[in-house]
Amino acid sequence: MLKEILNKIPLDFLNFLLVTVFSLLIGLEQRSQHKNEQFESRFGTDRTFTLIGIFGYILYSIAPKNLAFFAGGGIAITALLVVYYNGKIKASQKFGITSLVTALITYCLAPLIYQQPSWLVILIVVTVLWVTELKESFLNFTRKFDEGEFVSLAKFLVIVGVILPLLPDKPISTIINISPYKFWMAIVAVSGISYFSYLLKKFVFPKSGILLTGILGGLYSSTAATIILARKSKEQGETQKVAPAILLATAMMYVRILLLAFFFNWSIGLKLVPSFVILIVVSIVVAIYFEWFSKSRNSDKEIIVSANNYTNPLEFRTALLFGALFIIFALVTGYVTKNFGENGIKVLSLVVGVTDIDPFIINLFQSKWDIGNSVITSAIIIATTSNNLLKMIYGIVLGNKSIRPALAIGFGILIIVGLLLAFVLPSY
Repeated sequence: MLKEILNKIPLDFLNFLLVTVFSLLIGLEQRSQHKNEQFESRFGTDRTFTLIGIFGYILYSIAPKNLAFFAGGGIAITALLVVYYNGKIKASQKFGITSLVTALITYCLAPLIYQQPSWLVILIVVTVLWVTELKESFLNFTRKFDEGEFVSLAKFLVIVGVILPLLPDKPISTIINISPYKFWMAIVAVSGISYFSYLLKKFVFPKSGILLTGILGGLYSSTAATIILARKSKEQGETQKVAPAILLATAMMYVRILLLAFFFNWSIGLKLVPSFVILIVVSIVVAIYFEWFSKSRNSDKEIIVSANNYTNPLEFRTALLFGALFIIFALVTGYVTKNFGENGIKVLSLVVGVTDIDPFIINLFQSKWDIGNSVITSAIIIATTSNNLLKMIYGIVLGNKSIRPALAIGFGILIIVGLLLAFVLPSY
């Protein structure tokens, strides 16, 4: 019924209504932006922008094919805007041109509505309203940027969009069964997750509490989060929330590895799910218990960890270190697999746990080693368990003595559960 009614209404009439409504919405938004300013300082608001939209509609409808009248009107509007802008600079010494650009977009609504799909026109109008409304939010956001922040973003875009597509996808040699493409993809994946966590911490949760810091830090690096939180507890005195935060960081380590597994090797990711779900649940349950225990003692002091405590994951030295470890582990894993078989891989994973485990684990995900997925799954669980032992030692040595019992108990449980899972569950 509604469709039949709309079909009887002339298209030009409907388009005129759309131009008028959209122009009025943009003008009302401009009025809200300038409501605290003197009238003389405004370029225009609801009526002015509505008339600009109607003016553009009239000139476009006169000659829609050659656009001569519409182009002439655009030149006239631009000339008026130039005169206004020149007078604004002289009178108020303000140089912003947001309202002027918005006026030009409003003038272009008529050809957009006639020539482009409706969803695109609506998206443009909504974007204009959104961008102009969030002026203060953008200003506050940009104040959080350091000098090198845009350089870091440019680095990430280069390593993802420029370097990665240019690399060949053939193995480097028979000894290193990894192609340059897969090698760089590993750097992209690890750096991407770490960079995402870094941005969340820096821009979304800059003053997050210690528990949220543990969660975000675990996505970045659970080992780095453990060291930073432990040192903070020693510097700032007793705090019972540090141990739960470190355990939550460890829970996020398992989430991080699962994401990498599904990114590189779906079948291994599926085999890891049961064990890692158990380990994640155990980590969270133990963290919740010690968080509740700390509240009952009522002796907590909140710690705020700045994002500046974390190294930007896109730094050249970080990528270089990861690349060097990746190549080393590729060589060592190949040698151990060839000479010692499955048992050798498990022993190697135990040793690797005391270093950066990401290069070793991604090697297992990517390489076509002559070992089954169950063995690879066990090796990954062993490596994470060994890494938990390292983090427990870091926390006990570097942290306040008050957090040592909780770390010993929490990581002790995780180590026992991890070893049981490494030798039981992957075989099923």
